[in-house]
Amino acid sequence: MTESPPNIRPPTNEEIREIANDHHMTLSEEEVADFAAVIDEILDGYERIDELPDPTPEVKYHHRDPGYKPGPEEDPLNAFVTKCEVPGADDGPLSGYEVGLKDSVSVAGVEMTLGSKLFEGYVPSTDATIVTRLLDAGATITAKLNMEDMALSGSGELSATGPVLNPRDEDHIAGGSSSGSAAAVAAGEVDVAIGGDQGGSIRIPAAWSGIVGHKPTHSLVPYTGIAGLGRSFDHAGPMCSTVEDCARVLDVIAGADGLDPRQGQVPTQEYVDGLDSDPEEITVGVLEEGFDHEQSENGVDRAVRSALDSFESAGAEVTEVSVPMHLDGLPIWNAIGLEEIAATVDAECVGHYGNGYYDTQFADAFGRARRAQANDYLTTMKLTLVLGEYLADEYRGHYYAKGQNLSRQLAAAYDDVLADVDVLAMPTTPQTAHEVDRDISRVEAIDRALNMLPNTAPYDITGHPAASVPAGTSDGLPVGLMFVGDAFDDATVLQAAEAFEQSVDPEL
Repeated sequence: MTESPPNIRPPTNEEIREIANDHHMTLSEEEVADFAAVIDEILDGYERIDELPDPTPEVKYHHRDPGYKPGPEEDPLNAFVTKCEVPGADDGPLSGYEVGLKDSVSVAGVEMTLGSKLFEGYVPSTDATIVTRLLDAGATITAKLNMEDMALSGSGELSATGPVLNPRDEDHIAGGSSSGSAAAVAAGEVDVAIGGDQGGSIRIPAAWSGIVGHKPTHSLVPYTGIAGLGRSFDHAGPMCSTVEDCARVLDVIAGADGLDPRQGQVPTQEYVDGLDSDPEEITVGVLEEGFDHEQSENGVDRAVRSALDSFESAGAEVTEVSVPMHLDGLPIWNAIGLEEIAATVDAECVGHYGNGYYDTQFADAFGRARRAQANDYLTTMKLTLVLGEYLADEYRGHYYAKGQNLSRQLAAAYDDVLADVDVLAMPTTPQTAHEVDRDISRVEAIDRALNMLPNTAPYDITGHPAASVPAGTSDGLPVGLMFVGDAFDDATVLQAAEAFEQSVDPEL
């Protein structure tokens, strides 16, 4: 997919009328003629815009292996899009680490597909900020990892290349949307991985695949160079075999980059140095509303409560807490997410109206792809665009605006409880991994893509940091326990997660 600058041309008179109609205006013939003349003059200056070079972030490490797509024998889980080798600095805190990236993260010279047919052959010319930081820290990028098509599913079965299998049980799927990231870490194919999280897409596959996944506080990790769904809930973070590795990666990638419009003042902490495996240092609020959902499996709830009992026996202070509004979290996420995703797609996946870096190469490619291949959208994307556009137009953005207002109220409700405990705790997902089913209907696929979100999605819209850690099994499948903490206090969340990891038998 090659890129070339657009050739500016003025709209025709008919196009002027159509655009006016879209804005509920009816223009007279005289207005159309006058506007056409003025537009011609305005667009003369756009030729100069075309002539000026487009400022882009520097690519620091120039050895680029474009890599290859491994076959089924080499990649039995379907975890990889590309195997590659992009070495970083000679030393650093991640020296010797092989890092895989969700295939929504730009790496210059390496194909980026977003798990979709629409972007096959697209090769970025810039690195995401976190890629530069990983390479500066001595890491080697060895993989672009599979994901749900354009990240709009939590199941792990809706990549354009088919389901990503669960390395703990290949009759089940890995969870999504960062499916390949979880599978590759759990299978030992990479040391650590980067995932993205808009509704739970780091924590869901971490829970289902039996690894650790940390969704940082919103804006702590710059999203520059990563394809997003909505600026108010885009997150990127580490997926690892241990909490310590998550902390080590977060030490490297956290902090403002001056380019991401999601970021303002971004306080960072010492994440590895802040780890303390003494459970007696941790107070845990077990969130009553995190259990016994309509989708909940008894075995998952039992496993999490048993693990928390063991944590308490090891010295942690554990108490029951209640946030009734937690049960409204998913409807509030829907009110925000549906309209914001539709608007993001309409803005060529780079958005509008924020100070920061705009990837014009990706915007051009995204815009061409969606105009030519929208019929290839994932079924959940089609539904989101139809419903999001309908709600925005029919109700004039009312529900999006109220959803954003309610998200602040929800955040305050969590904060009130967190004033008395270090972290909240609950099952990451209400169920274990779905079984592989290659013959599901469209409606079943939508349900299986979204039915694991009630505990994860609320913290994407409130921005609280949340980590999923393995907490035993149910019917032989991994169960995740999620710890949630105060905004920008990721260190305490990781401290609690490591104390749990070091003191509780993960096979419980």
